[in-house]
Amino acid sequence: MYDGANMKEFFDKITDGFDLPLTNPVLVFSLILFIILLSPILLKRLNIPGIIGLIISGVIIGPHGFNILEKNSAVELFSTIGLLYIMFIAGLELDLNEFKSNRYKSIVFGILTFIIPFGIGVPFSYYILGYGTDATLLISCMFATQTLVAYPIVSRLGISRNQAVAITVGGTILTDTAVLIFLAVIMGSHQGNLSQDFWLQLGISIVVFLLFMFLLIPRITKWFFSKLESEKHAHYIFVLSVVFLAAFLAEAAGVEPIIGAFVAGLALNPLIPHSSALMNRIEFIGNSLFIPFFLISVGMIVDVRVLLKGPEALVIAISLTAVALFGKWIAALFTQLLFGYSKDQRNLIFGLSSSHAAAILAVILVGFKAGIIDEHVLNGTIILILITCVVASFVTEKAARRIAVSEASNENSSAIVKVRQEQILIPISNIQNIEKHLELAALIKNRKSSAPVTILSVVPNNNEAEINLLNTRQQLEKYISQGNAADIDINAIATIDHNPVSGIARTSREIMATIVILGWPKKASVLDRLIGEKIQSVINNVDKNLFITYFSKPLINHKRIVLITPPLCEREPGFETWLQKTAKLAAELQIPVVHFGNPTTHNFIAAARKKLHLNFAPVFHVLDDWEDFLILSRQINDDDLMILVSARKNSISYMSILDGLPLKLEKYFAANSRIIFFSQQDDSAHQNINYQDISAKPIEKSIEAIESLGKGIGNIFRKES
Repeated sequence: MYDGANMKEFFDKITDGFDLPLTNPVLVFSLILFIILLSPILLKRLNIPGIIGLIISGVIIGPHGFNILEKNSAVELFSTIGLLYIMFIAGLELDLNEFKSNRYKSIVFGILTFIIPFGIGVPFSYYILGYGTDATLLISCMFATQTLVAYPIVSRLGISRNQAVAITVGGTILTDTAVLIFLAVIMGSHQGNLSQDFWLQLGISIVVFLLFMFLLIPRITKWFFSKLESEKHAHYIFVLSVVFLAAFLAEAAGVEPIIGAFVAGLALNPLIPHSSALMNRIEFIGNSLFIPFFLISVGMIVDVRVLLKGPEALVIAISLTAVALFGKWIAALFTQLLFGYSKDQRNLIFGLSSSHAAAILAVILVGFKAGIIDEHVLNGTIILILITCVVASFVTEKAARRIAVSEASNENSSAIVKVRQEQILIPISNIQNIEKHLELAALIKNRKSSAPVTILSVVPNNNEAEINLLNTRQQLEKYISQGNAADIDINAIATIDHNPVSGIARTSREIMATIVILGWPKKASVLDRLIGEKIQSVINNVDKNLFITYFSKPLINHKRIVLITPPLCEREPGFETWLQKTAKLAAELQIPVVHFGNPTTHNFIAAARKKLHLNFAPVFHVLDDWEDFLILSRQINDDDLMILVSARKNSISYMSILDGLPLKLEKYFAANSRIIFFSQQDDSAHQNINYQDISAKPIEKSIEAIESLGKGIGNIFRKES
């Protein structure tokens, strides 16, 4: 039992923990988490972006507000992680194909967003503010910087691949790199160290850093992912390690760590598909914890009281902010006029590029410590950070929403209905192989579809059916969490039926599946191979878009997609389906597409690309001699992913030679991953509705045998001639 002294000691211990500023790490972390949770929710009711709520919260609880928290080492660490995370995600989410096709626009914007603010800042700082040469150059560099504080807004609204975003991200890296290198030059000049050795050391160190990041890191990552394919948590830890290693190496090379984090994102971009579980983990942890920490820490350095320290501080703060915003707006305007962007895209470019937080702090703090700038500029810069972040958040939120609505309205309404109704069914006979099928489904699934991915296991209808059904359902449960990790809903179904084919056919109709993903059959007897009885029965009886898949290596290890199409496949109902899924798979894996087929088909693909807004341009090769199909082996590498568009019998593009191609793929392209696609047919007359009899009809076998015999005799005469 506590006496009075013990109770007093107990309450003293509690009250001591709430002494300001808070020092208890558990209490500090708890407070930060409550702010991250509540501030966006409260400000959302006022239509204020959540980013602003986090920054204002930092102002209130910071040392210049109510002094609830101070910027100690723990807050500084999480803040640094959040800043690096922003730059890393920006590099990781960048559409490299879009960036490559618009790299000149990024370069132009990077030059504009550096030269215009810098050019405005030089006369303003020298003639109006009256600073010397070094201070003028430093302040002008400060105007040229930009931080992607508002980038989480475009990521959340799903327009991160818009061309305006791509060139802004690219331009941000160019201008910030130029600013930070310029800062090193200014400091070298101020300290009298600007010599030939300085330039030589800076150039060599940057080149060595880039070679290490783009040549060595991707090879190590690919090896690590393939060796520990099942250890998903290890993948995230490895990626995080690469980010901080890159940040450290960039700093050692003479540039800021944020450049290293962005370069790490670019280096790992092709190895982390945007729809993968790993990408979902990276974004979830960053947007939930680290990035909000950084935004709060930005608010903690803001001191609004500097505005009360006399008219000079107020004038400098307002003028610095006005010049910074004006310079970025002019750069965005010129970019719009040069490239014909819309008003919303111009505002989006301005919103993303107008916020100053990271690089500007590096510039201004280094200059202040070196005695180049005074306290008025330092305090004015802090106010500039707050105002530009608020303006950038509002402008970006408004422009991003308008662009998102515009992109949605530009889509064909019937296509939207199809997307929303997209149902992917994965029947499995071997539960151990389900992970690769789930990964493929995650990559090709349209994110606008609200339907879950369905996993199906058919249990034989025998005396042990109920026990097997319970066991199967328990095994399927663990794959629901795997799908959730990739932000995909999983619907697991275990059902009883007389045979797998009838179970698949019945379930595909019950859930109204649009795509069925099947595994490549195991080797058995000659007649029970891919064009053997079971798979052929699925093809005959399941009137859906079928993907029959075999993966010899992880999907990220492929370097090309080889698309093989028969004549008239563009006339099939599933034409747009396989084209869209091929384009999406290529975009997720960041690999090119090579098309072998008929020129007419290629022209239809080119027209459909524009109609469906598909961002890929396949390289075309003519394939007109299907009898000599194996000639493709000269042009296909082991790390190519082969996609063969086949056809059901009685369909428009069906050719009898298609029946034997799966066996040829299995025999002569054994090292390749491969997918065979069968288009859905509107006319279901070809289906065999007698699901009890899953074997092919004897007369069909006889006709096929005669056809094969005829082909053999024809080949003999052709060789003799």
